[in-house]
Amino acid sequence: MPSFPMVRFVSTSTVKPPPLPRSICHLSLWDLSMLSAQYIQKGLLFANLPPSLSVNQIVEHLKASLSTALLHFYPLAGRLATQEHRDADGNVTSLSVSVDCNGEGAEFIHAAADNVTVADVLSPSADVPSFVQQFFAMDLAVNHDGHVKPLVVVQVTELVDGVFVGCSMNHVLADGTSYWHFFQSWAEISRTKFTSELTLSRPPVLDRWFIEGYGSPPIKLPFQDPSQFIYRYTPSLLRERMFHLSQESLAKLKAKANQEIQDIENITISSFQAMSSLMWRSITRARRLPPEQNTTCRLAIENRPRLRPPLSPNYFGASNYAISATVTAAELLAHGLGWSARLINKAVAEHTDEEIRNKVKTWMENPMVYKLTMFDSCGVMFGSSPRFDVYGCEFGWGKAVAARSGIAHKFDGKVSLYPGWEGGGSMDLEVCLSPENMRRLEEDEEFITAVSPPPVELEVLLRK
Repeated sequence: MPSFPMVRFVSTSTVKPPPLPRSICHLSLWDLSMLSAQYIQKGLLFANLPPSLSVNQIVEHLKASLSTALLHFYPLAGRLATQEHRDADGNVTSLSVSVDCNGEGAEFIHAAADNVTVADVLSPSADVPSFVQQFFAMDLAVNHDGHVKPLVVVQVTELVDGVFVGCSMNHVLADGTSYWHFFQSWAEISRTKFTSELTLSRPPVLDRWFIEGYGSPPIKLPFQDPSQFIYRYTPSLLRERMFHLSQESLAKLKAKANQEIQDIENITISSFQAMSSLMWRSITRARRLPPEQNTTCRLAIENRPRLRPPLSPNYFGASNYAISATVTAAELLAHGLGWSARLINKAVAEHTDEEIRNKVKTWMENPMVYKLTMFDSCGVMFGSSPRFDVYGCEFGWGKAVAARSGIAHKFDGKVSLYPGWEGGGSMDLEVCLSPENMRRLEEDEEFITAVSPPPVELEVLLRK
């Protein structure tokens, strides 16, 4: 397998939607708080493409369908714009950022990795190959760069026996739910006879949510210059591995956690909470933290269904928070799987409409922008979700064989979640740790008993 093959760039072009009247999309607090975060970078690996289709035909078809997708998700074809607000003396007192929906378009890159095969990318029993990062554009760009850079950049990389479709999307415009909504809609357009009149099965809701009583948009940020809130984060040396939790393994974890707490509280631990408890405990053990050191488990959690009235599941924008549970390393490891799962369950249960609105009001009274440095080196952060219909993104060539991500938002203790390829409630875990911590995790008895490499049977995949 090649250690670090160079990706060759074949062409770069701009894809524009059919024009609509120019407009301004005001951004919510959830959007604005992401200005210093990085672009979302996710993509899908496809194998065994129809022999009747050349890569050039696939590329041209994807460009055409992307143009139609941008028509439905029109803000993605625009650029960010900042307005300065001044006092009577002409001094800048605040800034407001919005999307100029000008139809400027997305960037589309056609690339080739001439010596890389599908099997090289999958690498089920080893680290994710470092060359996978080259399948994505916008490395380490922050969302504020969307003032001058595209809000969406697609890179289609042709491999020896497949293609990788990577998409980098500005995180101000979308969270994970919205990201995969766009990807699924683009795939839906691609596999149908698309025209500008096509009706999507899930049309996006583009109007942003604003809390009552805090004035009309735009929201003003209390800064005089972007340098006051922009921070560019470069990750330290990390190892990245994919692990798999089968339906059976998750059922055992869930049963174990619930059995351990059955005499404590009348609650039910979910499979997700049992998995989170397992990872929190295992990574904390691998780090060998001092007993008195606090460690935090953070989960990215949806606001849409928890607000009252709930937001549409098709609400297109950012709408989530990171909820957390914190204990000392000694407390966490002195108790069982169910004890820490109960803490996670409590954090989830407390994320109610009232709690969300309190967080929103607090932010509105003192607006701030998140930075990646806010995640501590002793915690675990869970991102993405096994509920996202990743493998429902079929462009007309059949089901993808794997999902992978770029370098964005990766740090020691970041765990990204995907549905397992075989379905049935299984999960794939993308785990990022320092080399030493990863080595210890791979030797952790509780962890290795539960997980396995992703069940990739290439002969089966390539016949699908």
